[in-house]
Amino acid sequence: MAYSRKDAKAFARENMRGIWAAALTPFAPDLSIDEKALRANLRHWFDDLGIDGVFMAGKQGEFWSLSLEERKRLMAISVEEAGKKAGTIMSCSDQNIDTVIELAKYAESIGATSIVVHAPVLSFLKAQDETLYEYYKYISEQVNIGIAMWSHPDSGYLMSPELCARIAELPNIVAIKYSVPREMYVKLTHMVGDKLIVSTSSEEEWFDNIVELGWRLYLCSSPPYLLQTKYDRRMREYTDLAFAGEVEKARAVRNSLDPVRKALRGTQPKEKPPAHGKYWQQLLGQQGGEGRVRRPMLELTDAEKQAMREAFASCGLQLSASKSAAE
Repeated sequence: MAYSRKDAKAFARENMRGIWAAALTPFAPDLSIDEKALRANLRHWFDDLGIDGVFMAGKQGEFWSLSLEERKRLMAISVEEAGKKAGTIMSCSDQNIDTVIELAKYAESIGATSIVVHAPVLSFLKAQDETLYEYYKYISEQVNIGIAMWSHPDSGYLMSPELCARIAELPNIVAIKYSVPREMYVKLTHMVGDKLIVSTSSEEEWFDNIVELGWRLYLCSSPPYLLQTKYDRRMREYTDLAFAGEVEKARAVRNSLDPVRKALRGTQPKEKPPAHGKYWQQLLGQQGGEGRVRRPMLELTDAEKQAMREAFASCGLQLSASKSAAE
């Protein structure tokens, strides 16, 4: 590994920067992982879209439907394709803590940049702070790799800023993907200073968080590769402009993506986000496996696909050097 446990925070501050994307998992017709398609997507994201890091085998990747060996395979592929070009953060989330530790040790052994561990579902508990502190403390003691927390409503509760700040005192707790109301992550950002990198998955809030909070890491979801093409890298553009202090130019570019956001958000069936994201990838020319998903996820109907094609055609993304989706 490129750093020691005691240097994990410093390494993260230096290397966990820019735009990181959460990968969907493309499936072949027999619903096996389509490794060739995944590699093609990763190369496109790193080389053509300028994505700085990839979040692998997480909720976007349908980790609940994958075997332990499949999750490890996704991790290995992403490290191979990222090389020295991009960072990698491996989702080790699981209800079984032995699985979490096994995946974390594997990620460390193959040279991943970091790992992320989702706050677990805690059945029957009326309070959870001490349980969660001990949970992350135990995991942090088993590995040297930098660990990102992740608090999300899916757990049935949200971790408070005060609890996150306490956990951030552990030496290799380096970041948090904080999927909470903005006032909570603003508070945590002001509390932790350089002890913890705070981020959230909302692309619509990313510009404001750069400008108002000084954030330098988008961690992370699918917009970096669903809102962009090789010839239309507006998320990358407005991010770099905002980083450089060109706020009004960045705002104009950011706002120009509103038709794309509307088309993407407006065509997503409530029960089918993975299939929707993969089919949108297909429309972009990426490898989406025709929107195939594993159970219990549902696939798109023909009518839903048609609605997506129509919205995509008028969203204004530029697909080639001289052609937009509307042409």
